[in-house]
Parts: sequence; C-alpha cells; structure tokens
Amino acid sequence: MDPRSEVVLRQQEFLSGSVLLVNAPCDELNTQLIGTVEPHFWTWNFNELQYFQNQQSDVHFGTDLPDVAFDQAIVFVPKSKELLNYVLHQLVSRLAVGASIFLVGEKKGGVERASKQLQPFGKTLKLDSARHCQMWQLITEKTVTAKPLADWAQLYTVPTPKGELQICALPGVFSQNRLDVGTAVLLPHLSQVTSGKIADFGCGAGVISAYLAKLNPKNRIFALDVDAFALASTKMTFEKNNLLPEQLEIKAVHGIEDAPLFLHAIVSNPPFHQGIHTDYNASENLCKTSRRHLKSDGELWIVANRFLNYPLLIEQSFGQCTTKADQQGFKVLFSSTQKKS
Repeated sequence: MDPRSEVVLRQQEFLSGSVLLVNAPCDELNTQLIGTVEPHFWTWNFNELQYFQNQQSDVHFGTDLPDVAFDQAIVFVPKSKELLNYVLHQLVSRLAVGASIFLVGEKKGGVERASKQLQPFGKTLKLDSARHCQMWQLITEKTVTAKPLADWAQLYTVPTPKGELQICALPGVFSQNRLDVGTAVLLPHLSQVTSGKIADFGCGAGVISAYLAKLNPKNRIFALDVDAFALASTKMTFEKNNLLPEQLEIKAVHGIEDAPLFLHAIVSNPPFHQGIHTDYNASENLCKTSRRHLKSDGELWIVANRFLNYPLLIEQSFGQCTTKADQQGFKVLFSSTQKKS
C-alpha cells in the first residue's frame, strides 16, 4: 500500500460521512476505510479512472468536482502548486464552514510547502508525520465562490508562419507558463509534416495541435492525453484562436494504443512524468508501437531529450530513424512507414 494511504488509515478516526478522495493513489485504501466512511474519488488521470472503475469505486474523471455531496475531502498533494490551489478553491466552494479538508503527501513531494496553501481558508493542524509523509487538517472558516475554469488558465503566445497563437494552459498542465524548450525545437519542423489525420500524443496545452491546425486548415487533429486538464487546455487554445472546431477531436487515452488507426502522422513531445515520478513507459511504447496506427506512408515526429534511447527503439520498429535537429539538449526524430525501394 502507498505510504500516504497508510498515514490516512492511521488517522481515520478523523474521517466520517461522505468523503471525497482527490488525486488518490491506486491502491487498496478504499477497502481498508472504516464502515462509517463513504468514499468517492475524483481524478483527472485517465489511467487512474480505469483502476478505480475496476475496483467498483465511485469515481469521477474530469477538471470539475463530481456532483456527489460530500462532508469532508482528502487531497493527495499534486505536483503543481497551481493545481492544488485550484482544487482547494473548488472544495472550499462546496463545503460548509467548519468542514475538514485533509492534505496528505510525501515530504519529497513538497507536502510541507503545500500545507501553507491551506492557511487562507482556515485553521490548520499537522495530524501525523510518518512513512516519510505528512497529513494535515484544515478546518474551514470561510467559503469562496468557485471561479470558471477558464479563469485559471495562463496565457502565452507562440509565433507561427501564419501568425501568433495564444496558448491557454490550465493548472498542472506541462509547461504552464511558457513554451518549453523541446516543443520550441520541434515547431520549425512541423511545416514538413504530411497533411491529413494527425495525432498529437501527449497534447498538453495544445501547442502542437493548434500549430498544425493553423498551418493547414485541412489537417484534422486528434489531441490525445491522459490528463483531463490537458485536454481542456487544448480545447480552450483552439477556441481562443478561432480555429475550426471540426479540425479538433480530443480524446482521453491510456497510451498510444488508444490512438486512431490509419493516421497520416503522429507528432509528439512525449510525456515522461507520472506525478512526481519519472515514467518512460508511455513514450517508449510510442516509439515501439506507433507504427501500427499509421497509414502505409505515415510519419512519426518526436522531440525528446538527447540522452534518451528513442532513436534505437524507433529504428527497431520502423527500420530507420532520422535526426532532423539536435539542439539545446533535444533531438527531433523522424521516421516513416514508407518502404524503401
């Protein structure tokens, strides 16, 4: 069992009634809670949704709070400070004054820093410090009005050959405040991507998706991500730039295996973080198995840290891999399913 869940179980005499567990780890906590607790789950990670569904848990996936009534909430600290702020505002807007919100996290995950974000809403108390984790209690002394999701987006601009793009990035989404170096290295090469049905795997705030849509109104973009906030950001970015809604299809995915078939191209700045932990599974699977989602003359475009072994993985799958750029610690990698004559 996750050590954060063990700490919750140590303090479960504080829990009662309907309890919303936010960003909870995928473990057996649900089955270990005392009978007086009715647990509900809120996640924005599509993989976690499937886990809790398989457990027959009451789970909600999305950027918004579930519709269920709840008396208390337990928040497992997310990596992003801005995302925690968003979550706390949503919870406080729904809970009665005097209700408890519990905050649980690893010390290396910044729980001590995160506990300070509770203070504007009421009285805080450290309940436990064990298993390299901490658990805090907030007793709310005020309520707030929930702001619309769009008000939480950060805006920045990205130049394209067809004019500037306004990027809308919600809390917790990769590169929320500015264009990341890897995507910046990739963008000048997107004009070479074949047109048609294109998947942007790990779409984030929609920089690549919107760039491809702006370059060519005939492109149909499939924006794929595990994160509900990323998918919502990409939709906002399209709306902000008045891009044709029929150019975009957003889809929550577990990995590249959920991508459509017969794509003309897959373009990706692939993800390699799962919470605070590094996880290369999704991006390595992209290199190994994306070929089966491409047409017979389909293309794969990836930007990745120079030190990663993606060129070898792509070569093993496609038979070849070309480095289109190597700068600022990143490589732009290209391959195609076209058979060599």
